[in-house]
Amino acid sequence: MKIGIPSDYRTALAAGRLVARDFIWFVVRDRTTGAPVSDGYWSDLGSTTVDVIDPESGLVANRTFAGASSMISISDIPLVSTLTVQNVTVKLSQVSDRVNELVRGYDCKQGKVQIFRGLFDPDTNVMVGPAAPRFAGTIDEAPITTPPQGEIGDVSLSCTSNTQELTRSNPDTACDASQRLRSSTDNFFADVAVVGQWQQFWGKAGGPIRTNPLSGSALGAMGAHMLWG
Repeated sequence: MKIGIPSDYRTALAAGRLVARDFIWFVVRDRTTGAPVSDGYWSDLGSTTVDVIDPESGLVANRTFAGASSMISISDIPLVSTLTVQNVTVKLSQVSDRVNELVRGYDCKQGKVQIFRGLFDPDTNVMVGPAAPRFAGTIDEAPITTPPQGEIGDVSLSCTSNTQELTRSNPDTACDASQRLRSSTDNFFADVAVVGQWQQFWGKAGGPIRTNPLSGSALGAMGAHMLWG
């Protein structure tokens, strides 16, 4: 979904006095029930509740994000206008109990990832508008490193953008059984396996239905035959 820059953001950007903060939102699964579990982090201190623009619906959603002690870094996010697949790496601190609960207690594989950028007015410490989405995708890998004694380990989440779905092929075929999975009364492909052998008569000529398209000259000749016999 294409989401433009809100007018309040444009006005604040033109003033040239803004502070940027990143927000990241995860939706993973409960290992027992499979139910979705959400968690968020942002690149500043303390817990905060802010409005963000949901990249899936384009609507404003109110979410709560934990402080920066849990989030180490987010790799560069290429801002492109094409449908190329983007890859982003998010590093979280495994010292945080909250992060440990997220990556060890829940199933993160193919969980959702959404990254937002919020702009704050430094005079009021208030965000000038809902945080805008910069990335939406899924978690491909979530390896947890065990550091040597006295060092700090991290969790490195490899994330792939949702445009990856456009590269998937559909193994389904045009057949009656597949069509009826969509609707049990849909018989559009009921005769697809035998229709090529049906005998159709056109004037004095008969035979199976032709599968190759007619050329322009052939269509012209057919039209003349229909008009003049």
